[in-house]
Amino acid sequence: MTTVRDMVKAIQVELRDTEVAPSRARELLIELTALSGNCSAEMRQADADYNGVLLKALDGEEAANRAKIRAQATPQYQRAREAQDTTKLVIEMIRSLKAVIKSIEAEMRLA
Repeated sequence: MTTVRDMVKAIQVELRDTEVAPSRARELLIELTALSGNCSAEMRQADADYNGVLLKALDGEEAANRAKIRAQATPQYQRAREAQDTTKLVIEMIRSLKAVIKSIEAEMRLA
């Protein structure tokens, strides 16, 4: 099964390792825009799960800074960070593709 992270990673590798044709850049932009919704949904769910863990840690008898450190050592925190990092990566790749497409269009007008 291919995950959203796998699809984002594949696009990242393609953008990094090849010179993307204008038509392919538009296809990738559409794909990344669609994936951004999946990333946002995952981020919301992962944050909610992590916040539950953090709340349980805060409910204990320990200091807030220790509770936060304990909560950050959980798989829920790792999932939330991965979702956040993936969302940021998707946004940056969307911005980059828009800039590339705009540059290509400007070159075509001047040619």
